[in-house]
Amino acid sequence: MGTYVYGIIRASHSPLRQDLKGIGEAPRPVRVVGRGEVAAIVSDAPEGLRPKRRDLLAHQRVLDEAGAGGVVLPMRFGSTAADDDTVTTVLTERAEHFLERLQALDGTAEYNIKANHDEEAVLRLIMAGHDDLRSLADANREAGGGTQEQKIQLGEMITAAVQAREATDAELLHQALAPIAEAVSTGPQSTGWLANLSFLVNHNSAEQFLAAVDEFRTEHRHLELRVNGPLPPYSFVDTTSSAQAEGGTAEAFGAAAAQPNS
Repeated sequence: MGTYVYGIIRASHSPLRQDLKGIGEAPRPVRVVGRGEVAAIVSDAPEGLRPKRRDLLAHQRVLDEAGAGGVVLPMRFGSTAADDDTVTTVLTERAEHFLERLQALDGTAEYNIKANHDEEAVLRLIMAGHDDLRSLADANREAGGGTQEQKIQLGEMITAAVQAREATDAELLHQALAPIAEAVSTGPQSTGWLANLSFLVNHNSAEQFLAAVDEFRTEHRHLELRVNGPLPPYSFVDTTSSAQAEGGTAEAFGAAAAQPNS
């Protein structure tokens, strides 16, 4: 059956609820297996595991519950080992790295921010700031729409201007929020988002960080921001040179690619 791994904690972590359930169509009871100063939050792994919404939410629910009692190194959804003995072996081999990461992430949370343009608002902004675009659009309009070649030219110029603005706005977002965060991680780009940034924020700075997000949103009304957090620090588990040298934490347990904030 295998062992499913939710996250890594200190052995001294506050006890989890005895009735805490994890993934599976029939939710598996969650337990803790440990070795030395570190331990893993695990359950039995169901066969044919897929990133279904039910199980993604269960994975995050377990981490949220554990996070309320202390710092957790969250594993990506789908992290499994052959059995409990394999988990404890990994804990022993990587104990120093796990303890370093637990200390580094203590008292922090991840906030993921995705940004997109309001199409009408950014078009107005671009036309107002580019005399050449405005002149060509006016000329086409006066000519009854312009020739097909002129329409294509205008469309290509607008597309290039929008792409340039996307890059500018992504950098502006990074510059505005990075000083308040402990670290920043750039996530994979996906259709519809010009920026996908994760910020590691100290609990004491969370209010200031969210206020800065609101201020940025007010100053840049052509942008739409989606904020997800506080989350377990998924994007910051393996950011040290030791992790890069040893291989990723999640990869030690054969992690799948999906995770709750993706």
